[in-house]
Amino acid sequence: MNMLAPMLPTATNMIRLDHTHVMSTFHQYKASAPARVRKGLVLTMCTALEIHAQLEEEIFYPAMRDVLGSDAVSESISEHQEMKRLIALLRQMEPEAIDYDETVMSLMADVMHHVADEETKVLPAAERVLGDRLGEMGVAMTKRRLQLVGPRSGEIALNMGRAASGNTAALAI
Repeated sequence: MNMLAPMLPTATNMIRLDHTHVMSTFHQYKASAPARVRKGLVLTMCTALEIHAQLEEEIFYPAMRDVLGSDAVSESISEHQEMKRLIALLRQMEPEAIDYDETVMSLMADVMHHVADEETKVLPAAERVLGDRLGEMGVAMTKRRLQLVGPRSGEIALNMGRAASGNTAALAI
């Protein structure tokens, strides 16, 4: 057993933490905020969702498929495809675009549906069938996350700075 496993979140808890991060970022989004703040929040969410989806698709979903068959994650994978389509659209748009806020809301509606499905069906099933493996999967997901985030750290910092620049409460901390 990897000695880091007890110190890191399990795969299912890591997925829940990702969901919480994206939802809390979304809750900061206000259509009335300055364009740079909205763009910073949206790009922060997009990057978080891209990394989250890649971790699930590379590590979590294959493990679920091995134990429960392809139907166990087929809906989640199709939801990821729709999220990726909306993310690509948002990455090409500017906040001043007439349908920017509507596209953000469509993405978040999809994300909320996905989170509800995963947290009520997929994650409890994983905890039943993968139990002991979830710690090791959490270690693997943490290592992979560091590989994915490293090259994007400048972009992540820039977007978080944009998002925080309109949030005086965040600056006061």
